[in-house]
Amino acid sequence: MRKQWRSLLGAVVGVAFLAWALHGISFDLVWLHIRHANPWYLLGSCVAGTLIFPLRAPRWRIILSPVAERLPLGMLWRAIAIGMMGNNVLPARAGELARAFALSRETKRVPFSAAFASLAVDRIFDATCVLLLMALATLDPSLPKGETFGGYSIAKVIGGGAGLAFVAIIGLYLIVFFTEHAILVWEWMARKVAPRFEERGRTTLLAFASGLAVLRDPVRFLSAMGWAIGMWLMNALAFWLGFKAVGIEVSYSAALMLQGLIAIGVAVPALPGFFGVFEKFAQLGLGIYGIDRTLATSWAISYHILTFLPITIIGIYYFVTLGLKLSDMNASSEQELEHAADAG
Repeated sequence: MRKQWRSLLGAVVGVAFLAWALHGISFDLVWLHIRHANPWYLLGSCVAGTLIFPLRAPRWRIILSPVAERLPLGMLWRAIAIGMMGNNVLPARAGELARAFALSRETKRVPFSAAFASLAVDRIFDATCVLLLMALATLDPSLPKGETFGGYSIAKVIGGGAGLAFVAIIGLYLIVFFTEHAILVWEWMARKVAPRFEERGRTTLLAFASGLAVLRDPVRFLSAMGWAIGMWLMNALAFWLGFKAVGIEVSYSAALMLQGLIAIGVAVPALPGFFGVFEKFAQLGLGIYGIDRTLATSWAISYHILTFLPITIIGIYYFVTLGLKLSDMNASSEQELEHAADAG
């Protein structure tokens, strides 16, 4: 029931954002921009936007190394592709579940619970990197002074996102270094409020602690951060090449800024593939640099489709060839968490 409500909320919010983004837009002009776009820049944007996904594999291997050393990159890439495909076609961000499920099905060295917990660290690396690169983009003199995003100054947007990322990092470190204390606090709270969730919460905390173990090792942490920065620089390059394709003349730092703003935007409930949210935040972000809504929409639609299709097709291919089934995912997650509880 909860998943159904999340799916419904995502659909409502996504449709609302899509209607907001497309309101007052001349589709004839959008099509004209796309039709006359530079095909080589579009191709480069598509390639760079697809390369970001295999670039996630080395980072994920580092994050999972305390659980299983030297996992094959090909195996991790397949799970990543399946997960990204899942986020593109399934509601309620089910791709995260699909990614952990796919990896746990390919190797018994990584249980579902540890794979799923590692994704929390994966997302924290993402959030930290995009915020750092956004802050770097503010140093570019080409950034118009005094511009706002959604009625807030750019500094406040970055500061608010950094604050949330900092709180999340602190929370993860507390779970890693004070696991037993965190469990005791949870058990005390659960007994007071919802006793039936006490054991499940304990199981989840133990699973997360095992998946977050990379945070104990500074060398691994910095190595994973390096791969994360490289991936987001590649993502910004994909944005920038797409800008050039449709005639948007802005600096590379604008791509660093925009990807951060979009990353913040897609945190809200949304349609599969983040359609609507992506387009609206693209308009708002490029508006900071004086780009009109129609041209911004031309880039957003062309880029979104060009990067949506390859990873979705690749993910479907791997999902089918590995013999996975959507109906098995929920059952698998329940079984793995029960095993983790027994082990704990």
